[in-house]
Amino acid sequence: MTEPLPWWPKRFIRALTAIGVLLPARGQGRVVSMEVGAGRVDAEVRDDRPYQVRIGLTAFGKADWAAITHALAAKASSTVLLLSGELPRDVEETFKAVRLPLFPSSAREVSLDCTCPDAEVPCGHLNAVFSALVARVGDDPFTILALRGRDREALLEELKNRLISAEPLDPDDRSPALTEVMDTFFDCGQAPGLGGAAPLHGPRTSSDALVDQAPPFAITAGGEDVTELLRPVYQALAGENGTQ
Repeated sequence: MTEPLPWWPKRFIRALTAIGVLLPARGQGRVVSMEVGAGRVDAEVRDDRPYQVRIGLTAFGKADWAAITHALAAKASSTVLLLSGELPRDVEETFKAVRLPLFPSSAREVSLDCTCPDAEVPCGHLNAVFSALVARVGDDPFTILALRGRDREALLEELKNRLISAEPLDPDDRSPALTEVMDTFFDCGQAPGLGGAAPLHGPRTSSDALVDQAPPFAITAGGEDVTELLRPVYQALAGENGTQ
């Protein structure tokens, strides 16, 4: 039994299938090399002989990526995940917000080519490369962004530069930039009172305050109100006479 695919490759397959590019057919041959760059995948597949396979996908230009990076930097949650090396799922929604599709939305965006003589497109060699590409997306979802024109390193560098150059909303704000606190962003520190951390002191409350909040008891004990019988017990547990 095969394990279910992670979210990103599953979403990639669904997008390719929806536009009729990826057919439910088995791959043919063995992918011996594959390079993914802006707008294209170049691979070599060995069957009875080596064949050169190319998959093209429309890459976005500088103006488009400037809009995408600006939109990403405006979302703190996405920025934190991206700078920590994770591609958040809502990146797809960010692309849609600037009217650009992260995944191919039309067959016109994709071009397929193989040097084999098969007339069927995609041929078995192209399907083999698609399978290898889906596996690459599973290992590194940033592969999808690389196809659209920005690899991981370039995108994160642009994102950091945009955050560093952004002016603070409040001129008097002395808070450190997000890029300066990434290493400790999720570190909440020692719990109060543990590991040498200062204990957390709450307001001083009377040790028998809970007794005063209890509803009246319908019974008495030896003619005494139960509340008054419990009061010295709470005070004794607090170790003090009336306060804790």
